[in-house]
Amino acid sequence: MKIGVLKETKEFEKRVALSPDVVKLLIKKEFKVIIESGAGESSYFLDADFEAAGAQVVPKKEVFSADVFLKVNAFTLEEVAEMRKGAACISFLYAYQLPDLVKAFKEKQIQSFSMDAVPRISRAQKMDALSSQANLAGYKAVLLGANHLGKIFPLMMTASGTITPAKVLIFGAGVAGLQAIATAKRLGAIVECTDVRPETKEQVESLGGRFLTVEGVEGVKVEGGYAKEVSAEYLEKQQQLIREKIKDADLVITTALVMGKKSPILVTEDMVKSMKTGSVIVDMAVESGGNCELSEKNQTVVKHGVTLVGESNLPSLLPVNASQLYATNISTLLLHLANSSGFTYDQEEEIAKGVLITKDGELVHPFTKSILNL
Repeated sequence: MKIGVLKETKEFEKRVALSPDVVKLLIKKEFKVIIESGAGESSYFLDADFEAAGAQVVPKKEVFSADVFLKVNAFTLEEVAEMRKGAACISFLYAYQLPDLVKAFKEKQIQSFSMDAVPRISRAQKMDALSSQANLAGYKAVLLGANHLGKIFPLMMTASGTITPAKVLIFGAGVAGLQAIATAKRLGAIVECTDVRPETKEQVESLGGRFLTVEGVEGVKVEGGYAKEVSAEYLEKQQQLIREKIKDADLVITTALVMGKKSPILVTEDMVKSMKTGSVIVDMAVESGGNCELSEKNQTVVKHGVTLVGESNLPSLLPVNASQLYATNISTLLLHLANSSGFTYDQEEEIAKGVLITKDGELVHPFTKSILNL
């Protein structure tokens, strides 16, 4: 089986789907790997590095001779048009947002698999790219916030006086939020966190954070460890709880996402107005509409004296590690689905069923089907 790796075309994207070390692994497994020239340059992997690992580096047009294509972001319609009928694709697809791409896959009878649909089960952890990338994003969010903040994080006693520690408020105790807590605590900040899932309290406290409990969580629905839907009543109670807390926060980091829907607004303009001049908000959900109603995608702006950081692709700011981890995720999934002779998966097996979007000209993924109705 011939694996083709295409250079990412999405704006602000620096990652690449495979790293040289993972290319070596796939070559040992008797796959052939062809890489678009320059695909890894933004991740600091040179063409020579891939060639030394055993890959063939070619112009983009020649990559389309592959049997299976790997990317970080969703494939473009132009790329699908160049693929042979019946080829396969693996990447972050978020297919429920891309009806035209799904139609193109169906027309070309492409087998498509989505990295964002890997089931949250223990044996799929090594394939879980959402978690590997969110982990890095949580770390980078704190560093960005610290960079924009006009004060240090830790308590410091000096001959000139005592500097009090910064206060960090984090929304969401998922993978990104927990890493943000750990990073902020290592830097010496006082950290508080709120989450719609009360079961995350123990994890927050184990990292040294204080968990802000919201009473009356009946409206919260959790699916696969992630909040699927939060009631308006819950959001109102959560906002009442944090209105006082946010006034004292130096840095606020928001991470709340709802699968298949716009991100919930957690920080209103009135809340921003109540914050101290010079404080910072890093909105990690800005790609999906944002948790702060004043955030601007891919912009850092100052409103009401508060700096709002709207970086939509935080993992891409750490392209070496992000690409290395993603390469392990995507190669592990590929090896679960196929060997060097072709695809061998059972369509009813839990992981395969979870990630398979289209096959034989049909949309087969239940969640995507329920939204697109194609």
